[in-house]
Formats: sequence, C-alpha cells, structure tokens
Amino acid sequence: MKLRLRSKEAGGDELPFAFMLITLMASCGISPYESFKRLRFIDLLPFIQKESNEIVRKVEVLNVDPLSAMQERAEATESEIYGDFLRGYISTVKSGGSVTSYLKSKLRSIFDIRAAAAARSIERLETLVEAYMAALLVLLSIYILVAVVSSASFSATLGFNFNGQIFVYIILFVFMPMVSIIFMAFANSARKSTLINIRRVYLKAIPFAILSLAILAGTFLVPEVRAIFVSSISSLQKILDNLLPFIQIGSLLDYVVPIIVVMCLSLISLFPMIEYSRIIKINIKAEESMPSFLRDVSENRKTGMSPEKSIVQAAARRGYGSFTKILQRIVNQIEWGVSLKKIYMDLRDKLQSWPVLMNFLILIETIEVGGGSSEALDLLAAYSEKIRDIEKNKREMLRPYVVLPFIWTVLMALTFTFTFYVVTHLPIMRISGSIFPTVESQLAIFSCAIVFHSWLSGFFTGKVTQGSFAAGFKYSILLAVTALVSLLLSQNVIDLLMGLL
Repeated sequence: MKLRLRSKEAGGDELPFAFMLITLMASCGISPYESFKRLRFIDLLPFIQKESNEIVRKVEVLNVDPLSAMQERAEATESEIYGDFLRGYISTVKSGGSVTSYLKSKLRSIFDIRAAAAARSIERLETLVEAYMAALLVLLSIYILVAVVSSASFSATLGFNFNGQIFVYIILFVFMPMVSIIFMAFANSARKSTLINIRRVYLKAIPFAILSLAILAGTFLVPEVRAIFVSSISSLQKILDNLLPFIQIGSLLDYVVPIIVVMCLSLISLFPMIEYSRIIKINIKAEESMPSFLRDVSENRKTGMSPEKSIVQAAARRGYGSFTKILQRIVNQIEWGVSLKKIYMDLRDKLQSWPVLMNFLILIETIEVGGGSSEALDLLAAYSEKIRDIEKNKREMLRPYVVLPFIWTVLMALTFTFTFYVVTHLPIMRISGSIFPTVESQLAIFSCAIVFHSWLSGFFTGKVTQGSFAAGFKYSILLAVTALVSLLLSQNVIDLLMGLL
C-alpha cells in the first residue's frame, strides 16, 4: 500500500531522506542512477518513487542516456529543490567534479533548509492559534451583542421587537463549529504528523459514535431513559454536596442534557484516545532513541564488527525505554538468521513512525549495497540526529499552546453564563421572544453548544501541538469536561457578583 505524504513543496518531507539514501549509496560506490533504480521499490517515498520510475522508464524503454533523462525530469518536476538537485548533479558529472562531495554538500543544504522551514512553520502555527482565538472572540462578542439587543429594554428603545434567538442558535451551532473546522483544515496543511497508518484509531470511534447518538436519541424521545439519567444525576448531586461542601457547584439538574452530551462525547473519544496513547508512547520513544541506536551501530562498526553484530551490540545498550522491546525482537530475528528485509517488513507492523522506518530502511540499504561502511553509517547517524532535533524542537516550542484552549474554554463559559444571566434574570433585560418554553431549557441547549464546540476544539489542539488529529481525542475529553465544570462553577460566580452588586 502506498503512503501519501502531503507537503507544500512537492515531496518536501521525502527529499531529505531520499538525498540521504542517494548520498550513502554514492559513498558506497553506487551511482545516482543505480540509486534511482533501487528507489523505485520504496513505497515510503511515493514522490521519489514516481520520479525514479520516470527516469528509469526513459533510460530502459526510450533508450535515453541517464543524464538526459535526469535533465528532462529536472525541467518537468513539480519540486524546485529536487529539480535543482538533479541539475547540480548533471553539472558536477559533466565538469568532472566529485559527485560524493556534491551530494554531501547538497544534503547539508537541504537539512539547513528543513530546519529553517520548521522554524517558519512554528511561527505560522503560532499565528494560526492566535487567529483562531481571535475569531472565536469575535463570535462571542457578536453573541453578546445579539443577546443584549434582543432584550426587552433595547426592543422598547428601538421601537420594535427583535427576536435574536435564531441568531444566537446560528452563532453557537453553526458559526463556531464552522470556524473550528476551517482552522483545522488550515492546521492540517501547516502541520504534518510523523505517524502513518493510524486509521484504526479513528475507526474505533465509529461504533461509540453510533452508541452515543442512540443514547442522545433515547434521552430526548424516551421519557423513561431521561428519568434514569435525572435520577442518577440527582444522586450524584447529593454525593458531591456531601464530599465537597466547601465548593458550591451549580445545580446538576439544570444541566442534565449537557452532562449527557459530555458523557457521550467522552465515550466517542475514550477508546481512540487509549489506542493512540499506546501507539504514540512507543513511536515517540523510537523517534528519540533511533539516532542514538544508529550512532552505537556506527561506533561498533568502526571497531571491525560485522553490520549484523554491530546492530546486536548496539541494541544491548540501556536507555531505549519502550523501544528496547522492538530492538530485542530485531536481535532475536538476526540470531535466527532472518534477512534484514524481512526484519524491516516485520518492523513496519510494529511501528508507525515514518522517520524511524525510513532510518531503518536506509540502514538496511547501506548494509546491502556497501557492506555497512563505518563512514556511511556515521553519516546516517549524524543526519538522523538532526532530524530528531528538528522534530523535538518543534514539539517543545508548540507545547505551551496546549494551555490556551483551556483558558479560552473557561472564559467562554464564564462570559456565556454572565450574558445569559443578564438577559434572562434581570427584569429590564428579559428576552423579547423565546423558542423554548423555559429559561432552563434554553440554558441546557446553549450549554450543549459550548460543550460541543470545546470538544471539537480539542482536535485543533491535537493537530497543532502533535501533528495528528488522533492526538485530539485526549484534548477533546479534557476540554469538554472543562467546559461543563466551568459552566457549573460560573453560575455561582455570577450569583456572587450579582449579590455584591
């Protein structure tokens, strides 16, 4: 199965690894054209695989010489960096220069470009988060304006009745989720995950989404089901009042529907969150440990050990954490005489980290085509360390932005509760029209909108901070619960403020 890796620069994520592979093969005496012939079978590099097929097709089928075929692809390719790489190689060969020196120089250049691009991407993501918060602030301001203008006092001043209820529904149920979805699309193009083949994480949410819809439908359509929830929440209220007498929370019976919505949304996210946590735990550790492992392999190879023995010796070192089990499995397979290709295919079933799989693939190719020379392995270790540092730096710089959605959720709940209190409880500010028969039903419906939006924001947070929407399952649960707790506590904060006034 071919893997799709999107980038603004065509093949941008693949080029550093492809150039590294070509450079390592060149240091082992393999020409770039022969490297392209081998790259045709690497599905982890779909863009390079496509380009390699084109070059080999022109040479093998159309009898075009390799340099001419590369020149044609340099002019036709979508990637400017890749085209420049080919033109530079052609120029080096024609001028009689050192191909290996050119390839190493180009490899250093593309990693410098990648590091600069990573820094720029962090700035773009920071701007994106700030813009997202600003857009939500604007929508919240519009909600306040519509709610106040809908009040009886303003209607009397304007000389006509303005029922803004429908506009409030549109803002809370349409515009706010739409803004989140739009910004998630932007984040998807700006932040890429290092994980591949994690569809099963999303598939785990489907049956629980169906179950949650059935629970919600039963709550609204079947009185007996609703009565069960009301009874359970009433009992929970008594337990909380006894356990936490010093904390005055709002009446849970006013938030029966929001509580059920939080439970259903949490149910949807819970099992995908557990599955993703299991995947990310071992893959992140593998990404952090792989460069150190390659460095150990390189140092062992310098002592004269065979490539396989170097791998076995490197895997024996402590400090790899959960990645140790994977390395031990590799060691056992080597001792059983399993080929490196088969070991790699087994590794693809155990790991989903694209950089780790690429590094291991490059290690295998280096051993197979050049016997695993210490110079080539040292070069691989050096550049894998650079890749790790780039990704680690990106995660560390984006980590503080996890806090912002929680701050926004608390402020949104407090502002919503205050506005709702003003327009429904003060006599001069009564809403001049209502679709729902009671204030409590309006409070429940609007609270559900706040909770759902907070849950949805979790996926934006996960994408920005960790590069994957699957990481958002954890944040979605936390934000939905934070929204509900904030709504419960903010009701008492508003009552206190109004009492002081």
